[in-house]
Parts: sequence; C-alpha cells; structure tokens
Amino acid sequence: MDASRTPLQAFPTELLLQAQGVRVAFFDVDGVLTDGGVYFSHEGETLKRFHILDGLGLKLLHKAGIAPAVITGRDSKPLRARLQALGIAHVHYSTEDKRPAAEKTLKELGLDWTQAAGIGDDWPDLPLLRRCAFAAAPANAHAEVKAAAHYVTQAGGGHGAAREFCDLLLVASGRYASLLEDYA
Repeated sequence: MDASRTPLQAFPTELLLQAQGVRVAFFDVDGVLTDGGVYFSHEGETLKRFHILDGLGLKLLHKAGIAPAVITGRDSKPLRARLQALGIAHVHYSTEDKRPAAEKTLKELGLDWTQAAGIGDDWPDLPLLRRCAFAAAPANAHAEVKAAAHYVTQAGGGHGAAREFCDLLLVASGRYASLLEDYA
C-alpha cells in the first residue's frame, strides 16, 4: 500500500492489544445497529432504520475471519430481511437473556469468551459484555453500559457505531489495511 493509501483509522494501542484474538463479535440491534427508535407504519408494521456503513462493517468482519453474531430482544420482518441480506449466520431473535444465546454461539464455533467481543447499549447487554474479552458501547448507550465497556464509540447507535466497532476489530486483527486495499 503506497503512502497515499495509508489507512486513516487509528485506535489506542492498549485497545488493539485487548481486541487481538477476537474471533466472534456479538451485536445488539436496537440502539446499536439502529438508532433505538421503534417506528410503526399505519398498518402497525415495525419499521427499522439501518446505517449502510454498519452493514459493510459486518461483511468485512466476516471476510477477516471474525464471525458476526446478532442477539436481539426483538424480532421483525425488516430485521430478518436486513440480517439475511448481510449474510449473518448466527442470529438469536426475541432473546432477553443474551448470555445463554452467546454461549450457544460460542459452543457452535468452538470458541470461548476470551475470543469474543460485543457491543450493546442497555442493561440486557451487560451480562454478555461483562464476559467478553473486548466490550464496546455506542456513544448514546446507557451510562451503566458505557462504564462496563472497554471502548465507547464516537458515533451513536444506528449512526455508524457498529462500523466503528468493526473497524477497531479489523485493525486489531491486522486485516484492516488489506481489506481497504481491495477497494483501492
């Protein structure tokens, strides 16, 4: 990669060291992949707004050998359509107790908590985040979740927070620059 294409994304060394070795990344949906708002159509259908940067971040994680996994307390047609379009293989819908769902995914992948990262925004995410080797929270997360996180994103949930988290994991894995080169 020539100097004109040097990656601009940089994170503190201590965070990158803590995130090294991550092989699975857990994502909450509402407040992380969305802005946390719940919209309803005239017919009562739930509508969601997803940020396109976050979607590419999830795809890039997969390319880098880090399995993206989604654990959410809700379920809806738009959510299922979005995750299917992104090719997310590990999804748990309507799951309020997120730790057992995460443990099931870890077992399926032959991994443990030392190889896991997670991003969440509210109290139901805390049991999972407190076990992960690397935990993150969006800028607009609840204060208790921010306090439990190793990293708080600059972006808010649904506004690029998940992509920022993905980028950090990609830099820590050593794959960020080579993936960026694919787009040069």
